[in-house]
Amino acid sequence: MCLAVPGKVLEIIGDDPYLRSARVSFGGVIKSISLTCAPEAKVGDYVLVHVGVAISVVDQQEAEETYDYLRQMGELDGLEPPATPAAP
Repeated sequence: MCLAVPGKVLEIIGDDPYLRSARVSFGGVIKSISLTCAPEAKVGDYVLVHVGVAISVVDQQEAEETYDYLRQMGELDGLEPPATPAAP
């Protein structure tokens, strides 16, 4: 099964709407993705990302609900940042 995961756009790189990329936060993990299929995305938006490409812009509530469902299914295990070890 293929999933599209919501992420928050932190930074947009480039001016050409078909070649732009973005730095996106997925629950604290930052990845670079393509905005080719969602050229309307802007900093602060949430986008659904599938295999490194934003496929649509979604609202914050939908993004949070999707994260909740994915968390319940155990599908966020690879996206959540590693725990920071406690200081001795």
